[in-house]
Amino acid sequence: MTDERLFALQRRERLMDELRRHGSLRVREVARTLEVSELTIRRDIAALAARGLLTRVHGGATLPTELDPAQARRHRPAATPFTIGMVVPSLDYYWPQIVGGARSAAVALGVHIQLRGSSYDPAEDRRQISRLIAAQQVQGLLLAPNLEGEGLDEMVDWLVGLPVPAILVERQISRWTPTPRQLGWVRSDHAMGLEMAVRHLHEHGHRRIGLVLSKGSPTSAHLAQGWHKACAELDLPGGFVVRESVALDVPGHREIIKGILDRSRSARITALIVHSDPDAMSIAQYLTEQGLSVPDDMAMVSYDDEVAHLAEPAMTAIRPPKSRVGRVAVEMMVSRLREGRRHPAQRVLVLPELVLRNSSVPRAGGARP
Repeated sequence: MTDERLFALQRRERLMDELRRHGSLRVREVARTLEVSELTIRRDIAALAARGLLTRVHGGATLPTELDPAQARRHRPAATPFTIGMVVPSLDYYWPQIVGGARSAAVALGVHIQLRGSSYDPAEDRRQISRLIAAQQVQGLLLAPNLEGEGLDEMVDWLVGLPVPAILVERQISRWTPTPRQLGWVRSDHAMGLEMAVRHLHEHGHRRIGLVLSKGSPTSAHLAQGWHKACAELDLPGGFVVRESVALDVPGHREIIKGILDRSRSARITALIVHSDPDAMSIAQYLTEQGLSVPDDMAMVSYDDEVAHLAEPAMTAIRPPKSRVGRVAVEMMVSRLREGRRHPAQRVLVLPELVLRNSSVPRAGGARP
């Protein structure tokens, strides 16, 4: 076997490892990691797709899904006894990877997914869930309803009373429910992800770190929990927490960012953890406009890793295991449907990962005191 052939096999093994871990990959990121051209990675993806090992998508690849008819015909069993309804609050940011992971698991297990897009509105959640149930085609539901604000108890009671089993995805109910078997959940361990970010910055010398939470996000409570835990364990001041949305499309975002950075200077903050990517990129862009450097003047870590790699500099990020969450949700539901009420309730946390890029480690001089 020639060296060139060996190197190609090694690259393709790395590609498949990445897909198994995350459910998807981006050509640009993999090419940079493996230090080869994007054309080389595209050729590897084409070769693996020809063998039915992955599905090509624009800019990258995913594990095989029902969107690839040839793959579905190759692997789907003759009988498909279950159809699972899935209602998610968004079909663009964050959720497509969860849906992709769910579809990959569905293909492997021989079940169907019926997807419905909702919003962050409880009334719309109910409408879409009710439509799936009324059609009498689904045997189980994967749901990500809005569980914030007034009406929470009413919504929980309604979910518990659904005629088919339901599993919450990236959501959980903290209070006791009378029939807990009806509402298992699987979600990213966001609190642990935030701890990873704090500890990473701490390891690189930062002792005054700030947290910017996206206003109104259901993830914020978990991130705040991880923040306070990490700060307490590392003996760091944990008082600098801002709850504001500062993405470029937020009216008045520049004034909000200026206020955050003014406070940062007063508190001698040397690093910020920002949820989510658009907000982090907006702050980084403002810093650059003011003649400040990321990471030398302000280190940054983003939370979500949807578009953090597109920032300048590329943004270190915490990546929730979105594809894995979708896969686990389907696997849990299929087990529940096959075993019936004998199946124990499951509540699963899946760990995020830290993706190191250029925004968090000072290029010279270390962290400021």
